[in-house]
Amino acid sequence: MTSIVFMGTPAFSAPVLRMLVEEGYNVLAVVTQPDRPVGRKKVLTPPPVKEEALRHEIEVLQPEKLTGSAELKRLQELNPDLIVTAAFGQLLSEEVLTLPQLGAINVHASLLPKYRGGAPIHQAVLDGEEKTGVTIMYMVKKLDAGDIISQVEVPITEQDTTGTLFDKLSAAGTALLKETLPSIVAGTNARTPQNPDQVTFARNISREQERIDWAKPAREVFNQIRGLNPWPGAYTTFDEASFKIWSAREVNGNSHAVPGEIIDTTGRFVVQTGDGQALELLEVQPAGKKKLAVDEFLRGVGQQYKLGDQFK
Repeated sequence: MTSIVFMGTPAFSAPVLRMLVEEGYNVLAVVTQPDRPVGRKKVLTPPPVKEEALRHEIEVLQPEKLTGSAELKRLQELNPDLIVTAAFGQLLSEEVLTLPQLGAINVHASLLPKYRGGAPIHQAVLDGEEKTGVTIMYMVKKLDAGDIISQVEVPITEQDTTGTLFDKLSAAGTALLKETLPSIVAGTNARTPQNPDQVTFARNISREQERIDWAKPAREVFNQIRGLNPWPGAYTTFDEASFKIWSAREVNGNSHAVPGEIIDTTGRFVVQTGDGQALELLEVQPAGKKKLAVDEFLRGVGQQYKLGDQFK
């Protein structure tokens, strides 16, 4: 029976771990990030992968950094046949990568070599891509640069957000790994080097990427809003206070309005963008408030936002 150490952290990774257990692989241990404070009350919360591991009574290791740690020594003791990672959140050292006989493989949420890095799902939506996918790849010390074993495409619809795509890619990645693992164990799998001329990167989302620039075309702002939903959220400002926008749709604009100007509040809430078009806001969150559907917003706090007012 093939022995595996699984490394992953967020909800994306939990179904992958569950599949490995259900398929009868010998999961010796799970390595995940330490518990972190979550929410306004900063409640110390375990990662989803830890919760999944505990449900199956699998040993859990949570190093702040794996290199040079006691947890690394434990991995060496376990001596797995294979390491499987999915959104673990740490780069692995050569010492770890060369430990298992069958190597270390990763479930990466893009069609490599496009979108190497920590935010491939966000970036695909932000860029308005019509498709993305999942790659099973060998891991090397360089970020997401290893040989490709298998891939599957996943379409992106205009209704998709990062959240919905996250779920689709998690399911697709789990199914692809299930299909691919037998060939890896048997040593019969494909192995295709990545084309260096096609490499792009999807680095972790910065605070600057979260702020809306209303001078941009409506389509770009629309993609930004859905690409940052459900986390961290796209925002603008009104009277220097943050105003988050969670959902919107493209509509015709007002040629006489300036970018960021409110051009309709009659049963809907419309803001001008920079290409003569506009966005009708559908779900918003003024500073200090909960998320509000726009009809609820307009009946309440939204009454203070007037035609001609401008978001910055």
